[in-house]
Amino acid sequence: QVQLQESGPGLVMPSQTLSLTCTVSGASITTAHYYWSWIRQSPGKGQEWLGAIAYSGSTYYGPSLKSRTSITRDTTKNQFTLQLSSVTPEDTAVYYCARDRSPFTTAPEYWGQGTQVTVSS
Repeated sequence: QVQLQESGPGLVMPSQTLSLTCTVSGASITTAHYYWSWIRQSPGKGQEWLGAIAYSGSTYYGPSLKSRTSITRDTTKNQFTLQLSSVTPEDTAVYYCARDRSPFTTAPEYWGQGTQVTVSS
């Protein structure tokens, strides 16, 4: 059974960098043809796909946040990380990590439980 768990600070100051880590168990993030994504959901904007990292290490980003988003991985820990820079209160959302066979889906096969991130001073 694949399990994903998000971790990171629940409160981030405006203009700072949001950093979240997804720890994966039950599967390797290097297994061929799987993609590991970050998705967020907020009341005002609904669900938004942020980006993904492939089993190969290739990355994909959503066009609206591409300039502020970075996804990396640590294969020794079976983790992947989201960094979102220059955050504003509009980045307040529940952030999810996920796995699917497509990098671009907002309906992935496996989800983490989500973590609330609030951007506020």
